[in-house]
Amino acid sequence: MPDPGMVQVYTGNGKGKTTAAVGLAARALGRGLSVLVVQFMKGGVEYGEVASLRRLGAEVHQFGSPDFVDPHSPSPADSRMAAEAIQFALRKMYSGRYDVVILDEVNVAAAWGLIPVGDVLAVITDRPKHVELVLTGRYAPPEILEAADLVTEMREVKHYFRRGEAARDGIER
Repeated sequence: MPDPGMVQVYTGNGKGKTTAAVGLAARALGRGLSVLVVQFMKGGVEYGEVASLRRLGAEVHQFGSPDFVDPHSPSPADSRMAAEAIQFALRKMYSGRYDVVILDEVNVAAAWGLIPVGDVLAVITDRPKHVELVLTGRYAPPEILEAADLVTEMREVKHYFRRGEAARDGIER
């Protein structure tokens, strides 16, 4: 991995943030880099991207329940799991074993107050300098956008969910 690694943020209301991070992970794994994925607010469901990443050789850990988090009233368990996820990610990142670290849905966790934005900023500033750090999720706080080297905003123009179409295995999950 070239030194220094960069900080990438994929945010916005459009589809494709996690998918973009998974694509980057696949590219990194194809070049022999080691990849760690920590998913916030996702647990108990083996999403298609999790199965693929594991088959490709990434290490994936989920912190969350299979239920959606209420943004107006997150449960203490949701906050506890998000705090565990950020601490876990820090420990793993400091191990020196990973070239790419993806914190999936961390922007949402910070925006909804499950973890302090300062904790995410600490991951950014304290990461080993060779680590490429990818932060995904809607609602990325301005402080995170400012600290990033690259920010991509996915914007929804049209989506079949608006017609009542359900999420499909292999496409949305």
